[in-house]
Amino acid sequence: MGTAVPLLLLSLAIILVAAELFTNSVEWLGHHLKLHEGAVGSILAAVGTAMPETMIPLVAILFSTGKAAEEIGVGAILGAPFMLSTAAFAVTGLSVLLFAGRRRQGTDMVLDADIVRRDFGYFIAVYVLAIVSTALPAHGLKVGVAGLLLGLYGLYVYRTLKDEGGAVEEPQPLYLARAVGAHANEPSLLLTALQFSLALGMIIGGAKVFVTNMEDVAGALGTPPLVLALILAPLATELPEKFNSIIWVRGGKDTLAMGNISGALVFQSCIPVAVGLLFTDWELEQAALVSATIALASTSIVFLSMRRQGLLSAGALARSGLFYLGFVVWVVLAKA
Repeated sequence: MGTAVPLLLLSLAIILVAAELFTNSVEWLGHHLKLHEGAVGSILAAVGTAMPETMIPLVAILFSTGKAAEEIGVGAILGAPFMLSTAAFAVTGLSVLLFAGRRRQGTDMVLDADIVRRDFGYFIAVYVLAIVSTALPAHGLKVGVAGLLLGLYGLYVYRTLKDEGGAVEEPQPLYLARAVGAHANEPSLLLTALQFSLALGMIIGGAKVFVTNMEDVAGALGTPPLVLALILAPLATELPEKFNSIIWVRGGKDTLAMGNISGALVFQSCIPVAVGLLFTDWELEQAALVSATIALASTSIVFLSMRRQGLLSAGALARSGLFYLGFVVWVVLAKA
């Protein structure tokens, strides 16, 4: 465990720097492609930052053998929506409260509520379907559900791109353009794409180093495998979404901050779940079902709060962290 802790800290720093580069480049990429804020946050940012946590179940399920690898893969698939709907919600809500003094809108979250509500609605409907499918008796039926999930995600992308939304505000100068002496306030699409690719590579590499060394530390401390699969690994791989949302909240760009999370929820409930349905038995154990139920409950509470109040409350998001803490306590006590 000698080098594990320093590497953990180094990878954390890499992810933090990468998140700053990523948010800057994804705004410019949306600007070049003339996309509205909802599409930039819910598709470009969400899919990009979902890559680290998506690779874990893909590798575990498709390129590993044995029941343990399958359980880790399924745990990672369900751990991502759980972490997004609890810890990521809480970090975003707390960031709004923390940066209220420097935000034009203070503690209010000014965003395109229609886009965020739509994302939440998609997630709830699709995730219920994914969880209920564990009871299907034949694998062929689960394959059919996987195809349906892929089709629904395609429909979601189409609707998101087609819907109207607010334009992305003029981004901050592109970091890479400034570094090479180019016009940072009007960077080329090539430079923007290069910074986007560089940042995404740093995010994926940093998350991989973080998870690998976290596994070493957890093993040395005797952490149960289930805690690692359902709590620690997703907590690490969701760092990009959390950091991105903090950066965007600090700048008052609430649609991008929430779209990054809500869009990732939709992606994680469709694409990785489809892989699980196709290539595993998709028979969920108690802890996996509990984490999935909590993800649905937490998102539903925020969704209903938005419908009732007509706005997204930072307090409602912050309170979602209680679900995460409750689940951690439950897992530790259950496995003690």
